Amino acid sequence: MSNNRKNREGIVYSTSSDFSYQYNGQEEQETLPASQQKLKVQLDKKQRAGKQVTLVMGFVGKDEDLQTLCKLLKNKCGVGGSAKEGEIIIQGDMKTKVAEILSKEGYIVKVM
Repeated sequence: MSNNRKNREGIVYSTSSDFSYQYNGQEEQETLPASQQKLKVQLDKKQRAGKQVTLVMGFVGKDEDLQTLCKLLKNKCGVGGSAKEGEIIIQGDMKTKVAEILSKEGYIVKVM
């Protein structure tokens, strides 16, 4: 609830029983075509108890499309992972394999 309080537009309190707060919601961007997406693939193990994960960053689009891309990568690599806030996390050192899959799908990939 406190997270929503920060997004209110200038209203602190209202005595009106039918008043509803207007929140500053972030609108989801339309998903760019794969040829216009510039994705960065890197290996990371910070704050993960020494375990390595492959990060895919820079996705611009709807959350459903991000989840679909994550599912494709997890299936092709045969590992687990997750997707949120424009990032895809794939378990293990799959940097080269993920980069190959993304480039075959038509994405612009930069391996870091």
